[in-house]
Amino acid sequence: MTSSACQVAIVGSGPYGLAAAAHLRSAHVETRVFGEAMEFWRRQMPVGMFLRSSWEASHISDPNHALTLDAYQAAHGVELSKPVPLDDFVAYGEWFQRRAAPDLDRRRVARVEPASAGFHLLLEDGESLRARRVVVATGIAPFAYRPAPFDALPPPLASHSSDHGDLRRFAGRQVVVIGGGQSAIESAVLLHEGGADVEVILRAPRVRWLRRSAFLHRQRGFIRRLLYPPTDVGPPGLNQIVARPRWFKRLPRGLQRRIAHRSIRPAAAGWLFPRAGGVRITTGRVVVSATPAGERLRITLDDGTGRCVDHALLATGYRVDVSRYAFLAPELARSVRRADGYPKLADGFESSAPGLHFLGAAAAESFGPLMRFVSGAGYAARALTRCVLASDRDACARGGVHV
Repeated sequence: MTSSACQVAIVGSGPYGLAAAAHLRSAHVETRVFGEAMEFWRRQMPVGMFLRSSWEASHISDPNHALTLDAYQAAHGVELSKPVPLDDFVAYGEWFQRRAAPDLDRRRVARVEPASAGFHLLLEDGESLRARRVVVATGIAPFAYRPAPFDALPPPLASHSSDHGDLRRFAGRQVVVIGGGQSAIESAVLLHEGGADVEVILRAPRVRWLRRSAFLHRQRGFIRRLLYPPTDVGPPGLNQIVARPRWFKRLPRGLQRRIAHRSIRPAAAGWLFPRAGGVRITTGRVVVSATPAGERLRITLDDGTGRCVDHALLATGYRVDVSRYAFLAPELARSVRRADGYPKLADGFESSAPGLHFLGAAAAESFGPLMRFVSGAGYAARALTRCVLASDRDACARGGVHV
């Protein structure tokens, strides 16, 4: 076993981890990055998927704006379609990684433990290192939510949408999709187009389709910026608050929750609507039981009707609980103050465990729904970098780090 040291260790190399690496290294902070680049996007999102976010909201942040989607197009002499296909976004992320973190260490971090002057990290092959700070940017994979009727079922009968990188495996089978957001509707469309017999069941009285006003989006200059900030999260008006996490963080808790709920309600992109014509959609219903019936699954709804299907695909979202990050040592996880599973974070995304930072969806309770999207990585990376550059942790905790 060998040991080395660094100032900052980033665990995870998706959009948030890569953006953090780009900003920290530009500020000459000694940084090591661990994990497979874009792993969640490549392995746990379905072939044929498109990004719901707009072009402007899909760039991975770097401090010089030199590694945008536009730069990727120019470097490869291609023009990507809009919305951006998943495979193109993954390729863009890998291109970003080769430029921002060419020395990426693809090994898995098996354990992060508190140490006398920071943290001790144990890698999957037994090598260890010390870091003054650790940035957790490992995404949402551990937080997949499985509702109670399905949580004890075996994988052949029920699975979460994040369990699959290719839905074509369900061709010729009868599948029910649970949920009413982008993941549910797009998964159902891909299943249908791949030859499955599909029904979507959702609690809401209707599917909410996100359709933008062509007139409003033709506006330019100040009016366009006022109506639609480039972060592209939330409806006009609220989107300006969501786009400014530092504002959001200082709002009363009740108001924060109302804004977050209004900004990220389950909805599907309007461009999916024409492709959803062949998908059966049952609204206003809740599954009350799901039991094995031989090799199939019997589902009963709250109106007494039933279905017998081959599989239930749960597009039921994610519920953050950072104690489920298996690589955090128990004593370290216990030292992180939490609210509903989310870490309570200071302005530099630093938790109550000094030197331990959380980026991405885990930061949404402190900094708002923008942290659930790629477009939030720029704010997070800038705030993190300024905190790291501060002389001591108190500068972050007092709110002395402004972005």
